Amino acid sequence: MPKERQVPQILDAALVRAWCALSLDALGRAREEIDAINVYPVADGDTGTNLYLTVESAAQAVEAAFAGHEPELPSAAQAARAMAHGALIGARGNSGTILAQLLRGMAEVLAAEDARDTADEPVGPARAAGDARALRRALRRAAESAYEAVAHPVEGTVLTVATAAADGAAGAADDCRSVVRAAYRSARTALEATPRQLAVLGRAGVVDAGGRGLVAVLGALVEACTGERPAPALPGPSGAAGSPGPVGSAEQMAPVGSVESVGSVEECEDGVGGPAYEVIYLLEATDPAVERLRARLDGLGDSLVVVGGDGLWNVHVHVDDAGAAVEAGVEAGRPYRIRITHFGAGDAHTARGADARPVREPAQRAIVAVVPGEGLAGLYGEAGATTVLARPGEPPASGELVQAIRRAHAREVVLLPNDADLRHTAAAAAEQARTEGVRVALIPTRSAVQGIAALAVHEPGRRFDEDVVSMTSAAGATRYAELAVAERQSWTTAGICQAGDVLGLIDGDVAVIGATPGPDATDTLVETAVTVLDRMLAAGGEMVTLVLGDEVPDRVADLLERHVRDAHLAVDTVVYRGGRHAALLLVGVE
Repeated sequence: MPKERQVPQILDAALVRAWCALSLDALGRAREEIDAINVYPVADGDTGTNLYLTVESAAQAVEAAFAGHEPELPSAAQAARAMAHGALIGARGNSGTILAQLLRGMAEVLAAEDARDTADEPVGPARAAGDARALRRALRRAAESAYEAVAHPVEGTVLTVATAAADGAAGAADDCRSVVRAAYRSARTALEATPRQLAVLGRAGVVDAGGRGLVAVLGALVEACTGERPAPALPGPSGAAGSPGPVGSAEQMAPVGSVESVGSVEECEDGVGGPAYEVIYLLEATDPAVERLRARLDGLGDSLVVVGGDGLWNVHVHVDDAGAAVEAGVEAGRPYRIRITHFGAGDAHTARGADARPVREPAQRAIVAVVPGEGLAGLYGEAGATTVLARPGEPPASGELVQAIRRAHAREVVLLPNDADLRHTAAAAAEQARTEGVRVALIPTRSAVQGIAALAVHEPGRRFDEDVVSMTSAAGATRYAELAVAERQSWTTAGICQAGDVLGLIDGDVAVIGATPGPDATDTLVETAVTVLDRMLAAGGEMVTLVLGDEVPDRVADLLERHVRDAHLAVDTVVYRGGRHAALLLVGVE
């Protein structure tokens, strides 16, 4: 067994933050698998995407909580409340709505612990045992509150998996690691049993997709508490009904079917003929008004889930009369962020009346790209791309990418994330855009210079698939590098760097550690860049692309161009200005 990374065994804000980030990563890895197994009650293939978007909103809220408390740290309860609130306002689909309520239930318990000033207890066995007991109560309250939120709970769904997690945690030893491991094991076992509880899952040979997503989130909690990913899962069904699946990691277990919504048993048995619309909205209303709303919506449709509290609620229901569902919300309070989706017909929330203005005819094809500087935004814009600006420490969310795809207003869109860390975000945005009828191809560019190479071979007149293949090939044939300044002392693949050292990263890994810049920082930048260029060109190359940040003088580009010309025959160099927010230097070698 690999040695565990040392992590605190206490419930604090850092643990909540890590859990949220790891959950987003886990759902990003599992998103397509979960989408593919959505069979109940509507096989609309978006459970994984909905869960990812819900947790993405939660992660943004947690980061905002940390930023709002600087230079201090928030308490565990404040971080948990932020996570739950972010999930509530960003919840998508029935699965995301239920997950938001699960997080709210956990936050309620942690808030009660915070009120008792347990955070002031010294770190030790007593504190660890107290935190473990609080975590058990939090998991139990999460399951209970989720059941309370669903109008007609059905077993064999995410609710069953949540209850199993709480049951498993109840018998664990008094330390957080034991609690989360037990909860994860019990949840995974319950997930594997879901096809025997719901006939529609059994017929499809799959497990519940909402429960599969919860298992991924609980696996992230294990990783946050222990420093290691959960043990491999047991074999489970594959995508084909009844066929055996491979033994794999927890992120690859049992591809499987969904209770993307929890509805009636009858609906589950039939699996067809449900309501035509999904209606979701946030609602500001009092508790009594929400109780009346539940009764009203329960008579209009099914898959009803109402989560929240303290005056703010997230309402989800499947109905045939979408207008009546919205009107019921108006009678109860103030609904907003209203989203109406017609199953099988894409997003209907932008439907227009007969007297609306004519819709502009969409273009055939467009490029949407994430760029790390205004100068690059101008360069991409000149090439016809719609751009999304990524500022340092502020990566764009999937919603921003979806909005950019909408702005591009095209039938076909090529999406260039230009950052390895945006791969899951971009994939979720692409999936969302596809539900709105846009054909989206995601090219996994990891740097803006790879995006430039892809743009250089883009031909709108070609068939879409041919254009995507050509752009993907050009991006993949471009090695990329970046010069950055180390923020702190740390271990790297090239050795130990000190704060202020110039680092040369090739294909994402630190390859060169330059000296800390002296009076003339230009010399250090040039020396480091020359070493990086020589290493990259040792394997050959025809074109070098240099993108200079705002602070870098033109003399750096002149010196690097001269070096390439003198030391590497027949290699051309092109220079661009990245503008504000760009890295010190980006390098591409084609």
